[in-house]
Amino acid sequence: MAKTIDYFFGIGSPWAYIGLEPFAALAARHEATIRPYVISLIEDNGAIYSRNRPEARRAYWTKDLKRWAALRGKVLNFENRSSLSDPTPAGMLVIAAIEKGADWLKLTGALQEAFWTRGEDIGKAEVRQAIADAAGLDATALEGFAQSAAAQSIWTSNIGIAKAAGVFGFPTFRFEDELYWGQDSLPFLERHLNGEKLVA
Repeated sequence: MAKTIDYFFGIGSPWAYIGLEPFAALAARHEATIRPYVISLIEDNGAIYSRNRPEARRAYWTKDLKRWAALRGKVLNFENRSSLSDPTPAGMLVIAAIEKGADWLKLTGALQEAFWTRGEDIGKAEVRQAIADAAGLDATALEGFAQSAAAQSIWTSNIGIAKAAGVFGFPTFRFEDELYWGQDSLPFLERHLNGEKLVA
């Protein structure tokens, strides 16, 4: 039977970035289809932006993120970087790639690498369009759709689907109505794909 994994993520999430490649590899191993949903954090379900957390928790978050990045072979640049003006337009560009049948996984990885490794502001149109072009995609066509009412409708629908499913943070994976939050949950997702749910 064909397997489908719902993937809820945000472009501005470092956790989604460092977990993207292992997740894509996992899905490929199991010949599973990825159904992507680009969303914002769902605060109504309990998500808390890092900037709103106490300093002690933010300090630990940063250290733990660096540990996981090293484990995943990723370099995160926290110093000498531009701030992200707004990750939503970059997410809309990925929505456009999804809808146009373009390589949204490649674009997602390229946008996240540009921001988290090279410190580029992917909230700026000229920056993200250059990234899309470098990835071999038609940045002009994608940007045109990204700014459309249709793209906005998909964004709103994605958030509604995520909220109803109980999603709150990035990345979240859903398989057979079971949620797995965080890239560190990939081993549990893989066991489920193998037919070994740990909790009924």
